[in-house]
Amino acid sequence: MKIVVGLGNPGSQYQKTRHNVGFSVVGELAKRHGGDTPRRKFDAEMIEVFIGGEKVLLVAPMTYMNDSGRSVAQFVSFHDLPGEDLLVVCDDMNLETGRLRLRGSGSAGGQKGLQDIIRRLGTEDFPRLRIGIGRPPGRMSATDYVLGVFSKDEAEIIADAVPRAADGVELWLADGLAPAMNTVNARGDESLPDSAE
Repeated sequence: MKIVVGLGNPGSQYQKTRHNVGFSVVGELAKRHGGDTPRRKFDAEMIEVFIGGEKVLLVAPMTYMNDSGRSVAQFVSFHDLPGEDLLVVCDDMNLETGRLRLRGSGSAGGQKGLQDIIRRLGTEDFPRLRIGIGRPPGRMSATDYVLGVFSKDEAEIIADAVPRAADGVELWLADGLAPAMNTVNARGDESLPDSAE
């Protein structure tokens, strides 16, 4: 069994915000694989699906972004899940809008939900798929930016990135981390700063 966690904030007021692209990806996967109505478990909405014959829990923590680790740690502990069987999908300001980056481990790179998951699990060794949302313009604060909605142009880019991210998750499930990384990261982002790792 594997667990795919999409990060975001609960509530309709956050639905279309930059911080909620992780929710969009697990929603896309649920739609593709016939997920039923979400069940509440461990401070999250969870949908159980089968992808390629394997049971996959699609999880959207309902704890707000900064407290995402509370839910994730409960799932990992209950299922005695090794780190390599957990994939976290989240937004990333260190990547240009729509760019995808899959990694097997690494720091939070400033992403507060990822930071809390790392803190509560006590390890950075679990895969994460980041979706670029770009940097805030001018003097806008990072908080205002991630809680803002995409511009029309950005929304079109993200509408393409979310299905590609779901494809990447399916590749990870079917073929494993290394082949999925080769495909997902193939758009040439060697100049990415270390802070985004």
